[in-house]
Amino acid sequence: MSDLRFRVVEKAAAKKPAAVKCAETHLDKVFAKHVFDREKMFRYLPKETYDALIDVIDHGTPLDRGIADEVANGMKAWAKELGVTHYTHWFQPLTGGTAEKHESFIDYNGKGGVLEAFEGKVLIQQEPDASSFPNGGIRNTFEARGYTAWDASSPVFIMDDTLCIPTIFISYTGESLDYKAPLLRALRAVDKAAVDVCRYFSDDVSHVNAFLGIEQEYFLVDADVAAVRPDLMQTGRTLMGHAAAKNQQLDDHYFGSIPQRVVAFMKDLEVRAIELGIPVKTRHNEVAPGQFELAPIYEECNLAVDHNMILMALMDIVAADHGFRVLLHEKPFKGVNGSGKHCNWSLGTDTGVLLYAPGKTPDANLRFLTFVVNTLMAVYRHNGLLKASIISATNAHRLGANEAPPAIISSFLGKQLSQMLDRLESADDSALASGAKKAVSLDIPQIPEIMLDNTDRNRTSPFAFTGNRFEFRAVGSSANCAAAMIVLNSAVAEQLRQFKTDVDALIAGGTDRQQAILQVLREYVRECKPVRFEGNGYSDEWKEEAMRRGLDCETSCPLIFDQYLAPASVRMFESVGVMTAKELEARNEVKWETYTKKIQIEARVFGDLALNHIVPIAIEYQTRLIDNVYKMQAIMPAEQAAQLSAENRAIIAQISERTAFITQNVAKMIEARKRANTIESEREKAIAYHDTVEPLFGEIRYHIDKLELIVDDRLWTLPKYRELLNI
Repeated sequence: MSDLRFRVVEKAAAKKPAAVKCAETHLDKVFAKHVFDREKMFRYLPKETYDALIDVIDHGTPLDRGIADEVANGMKAWAKELGVTHYTHWFQPLTGGTAEKHESFIDYNGKGGVLEAFEGKVLIQQEPDASSFPNGGIRNTFEARGYTAWDASSPVFIMDDTLCIPTIFISYTGESLDYKAPLLRALRAVDKAAVDVCRYFSDDVSHVNAFLGIEQEYFLVDADVAAVRPDLMQTGRTLMGHAAAKNQQLDDHYFGSIPQRVVAFMKDLEVRAIELGIPVKTRHNEVAPGQFELAPIYEECNLAVDHNMILMALMDIVAADHGFRVLLHEKPFKGVNGSGKHCNWSLGTDTGVLLYAPGKTPDANLRFLTFVVNTLMAVYRHNGLLKASIISATNAHRLGANEAPPAIISSFLGKQLSQMLDRLESADDSALASGAKKAVSLDIPQIPEIMLDNTDRNRTSPFAFTGNRFEFRAVGSSANCAAAMIVLNSAVAEQLRQFKTDVDALIAGGTDRQQAILQVLREYVRECKPVRFEGNGYSDEWKEEAMRRGLDCETSCPLIFDQYLAPASVRMFESVGVMTAKELEARNEVKWETYTKKIQIEARVFGDLALNHIVPIAIEYQTRLIDNVYKMQAIMPAEQAAQLSAENRAIIAQISERTAFITQNVAKMIEARKRANTIESEREKAIAYHDTVEPLFGEIRYHIDKLELIVDDRLWTLPKYRELLNI
């Protein structure tokens, strides 16, 4: 192998497990050590202030600016004890990541000196420069004013020496420029709509929470090895590289023994996460070599999203300490499993009831059916929009490949629940066949028994019912999953409101409450049946069947984004008060622009590597073979030389063909990119990049990967899959 490649691979192979930095083994003692949680609030705030702040957090009471100074003083006192010197408003702009501007506690004291100050006004609101953040045309670049405002429902936390204050981010004219503001609106909408429906069954419910548990998949590679792969460093994935002799074929990595270096990284990461109040629970090897998973206990949805964003940043920091580079790209390596973020979503009441769990009384089970069927209706009516919420230039590589769900949104329910809905649809009052696990006996003849263990698993289902929740498996590993949660919660809120309207109309006409609910549910079960699918989501037959059912089967990422601006989508978002048409239009401009830039960067890196690494190396090897042929002819009889050099001649010809193809098609790719760049419309430009630039990647890569198998390993400069995936 090349000298540089040899040195970095040898150095990586010699690395030993790093020591875990924190010796504390009682995680309960350090949990939320760096979080201004309720226990800290109680200790550092006056009782009246504490009570008022808890009322804001628990009941959504408007925040009284009058308590802000006392809250700020308490936060500062706590933070200073932990060595904090700065504070920042931590927000989630439309870049998909997080943003922060650090300010020190220092201020003038009015007497020629300085003091440490942190006032309520800077806790509640700040004005970062908004001109350089994506805004989708909502405002001109020269209009830089934007506001961040404290989200009191997500606790303040400490990273290093900085007090981080979770905030929303809005423009001067009031439109949201982030993910948090519309997520909070969506959660409020589903809360109100779900409470109204719950009161058909109980008057005790006053609040419904959306809960979320995010399973985070990721790859680890040696930082030194990754550093000599320009494609990994600049795009997050390998744009070229032949499969290793052994990848994941034997399925021996999944749940296998975790490498000691990785265990050390995981322990360090877990301790850091626990200190930030992130309840990490599960860790294991994933299917692909070098791939792993981390999952916390479920939390309230807004907090779970914030924690996942913190966790992704924390993974980068800890990985660097252990000589790793974290890859959160959905498909960093061709031919092996990609990485996703499995979002386990559910609804629960303030009375302790999980709305997607079967109950022990007829009313409880009718309530269970009500929420399951209405969720299916929301997914059916907005299946294209749900796909738009998770699609991206990066996630498009993963969907439908190597165990990831396909890019068609359907829902798997399991045999028992599917049979129950079928019988509800046909008004069959017979019970399900016995032989399954424990069942709940019902007194409502129209509803058969509810099976407590009523679902299997379907790894190809994008939106599967898994017992007491739905698992949205299609979200990408690098994504801010707020995007998917905004759509899902908004769609369910709209659907629950429609359900209440339909039921109330029947009740007003004299129909009994229970019968009115059953009648509406029966109609819904018939209507949303196309979105229910129990089979293999990878099969070509399903793609054809899904199209016949009227589900969204579009595969072009830029065209899928159109779903955000479909009349039904705009109507839904506006009706539940989550986003306006103007905000949706702006977000789509950002999505199209982001898609274009990502493909553009990949094309530039690809062209550079192809012409400045691959082709010169191949030609150098070809030259050596040509020299060998000439030398054999000079010292051997003609017949013998011809026989011995025949193989080399074949390789020489193959290299010529492949390098010519690469050179010609890189030029073609560059020309396609130049033409696309002249298009003014962000949508049309993204489409052009999708249709004319990106398809050339695969064609060029095929020939590069073939050259990797031909060229002398000592000449090849880029670390190969067998080296990248071996840690």
